[in-house]
Amino acid sequence: MPPFIETHIIQNIAPGNLNRDDTGAPKDAIFGGFRRARLSSQAQKRPTRKNFEDHKILRGALGVRTARLDRLLKASLQENGIVRADRFNEIVKLALKKKDKNKDKDKDNKSDKDESEAKKLSYLMFLAPGEVAKFTSLIGKYSDDLKKLSEQKAVKQKDIPEKFCDDLAACFHASGNAADIALFGRMLADLPGANQDAACQVAHSISTHAVERQFDYFTAVDDLATPEESGAAMIDNVEFNSATHYRYAALDPLKLLANLQDDEELALASVRAFIEAFARTLPSGKQNSFAAHNPPAFVGVVLRQRMPINLANAFEQPVFPQRDRALSALSVARLAHQEKTLAQAYGEEGPWAVLDLTGAWDAGGTAVVKLADLAEWAARQAAELYAARG
Repeated sequence: MPPFIETHIIQNIAPGNLNRDDTGAPKDAIFGGFRRARLSSQAQKRPTRKNFEDHKILRGALGVRTARLDRLLKASLQENGIVRADRFNEIVKLALKKKDKNKDKDKDNKSDKDESEAKKLSYLMFLAPGEVAKFTSLIGKYSDDLKKLSEQKAVKQKDIPEKFCDDLAACFHASGNAADIALFGRMLADLPGANQDAACQVAHSISTHAVERQFDYFTAVDDLATPEESGAAMIDNVEFNSATHYRYAALDPLKLLANLQDDEELALASVRAFIEAFARTLPSGKQNSFAAHNPPAFVGVVLRQRMPINLANAFEQPVFPQRDRALSALSVARLAHQEKTLAQAYGEEGPWAVLDLTGAWDAGGTAVVKLADLAEWAARQAAELYAARG
């Protein structure tokens, strides 16, 4: 396997409900036979991506993920006189399905009912800046056809020109300038050739200790109620928890470079940006109610030469509170022990750099005092790998 740059985080989070399930409760999981607090992988990736945008870290090198192509390309659609711009979403999805269907001639006689179902499909497209530019050009090239299609009462696949389908598919091969697509990948069910395998894997975080479900019973008062209408106007409860989390991500720097079409400068900028953004961000669920803004107590980065190692099993047996030591410090000590045990057994004693605010890490490595220094250290490891590649 290729080398991996791993990020390991221990983070104590105050009471909150950052990542909810379908019932509104904080997500959790059974691990080691005990209930643990959990933050899903996707819930961690999105704020990481948004942090890239908010801080202009990768200006001009970020994709956009949307199902609303008409909004993304509004200016071009208006310029070309396409009044029913909302129809563009439908046309694109039908064209992609037609392109995919043409690979299998047995499906050529697909019924109108099937086409009707196809129009209802709604999925997100993750587009790079270069691909958005190609879409814009495509609208101008096929403006007459798109006008006619957008004015039809119902658009059918058979009405969409084959050449438009081919040119549309060709738009999806300019993703090399999008750092977030290179990091997190993308999938288009109707156009497998446009899929991109992610260079970064993000684990669901778990609490290092067992958690119990807690409920906040609350009431609300009507500001316009009269004295005779005393009492609560609303009564409800919300579930929450508080936990020390172990968070983990593994980044393949060589895959990242390949996804970015060998643009080393952008690849190194992406490594720096990811390390900083992943450590700085959390999901934003119910933050107006809880304000659980708690940076990590420990961030460690390691270069694994042969295999990635998720250290979550350090907490298979939950950490238990001690009167004189913080759970975060106990968790860091447990993490260090697991690292020393596994690194020796599997020969993966790669170099570490650590930002440790607990003083509990004793597994060696380069100590840094700033997160930016940690990100720069990771970028240097990637630069050495790129140089060694020749």
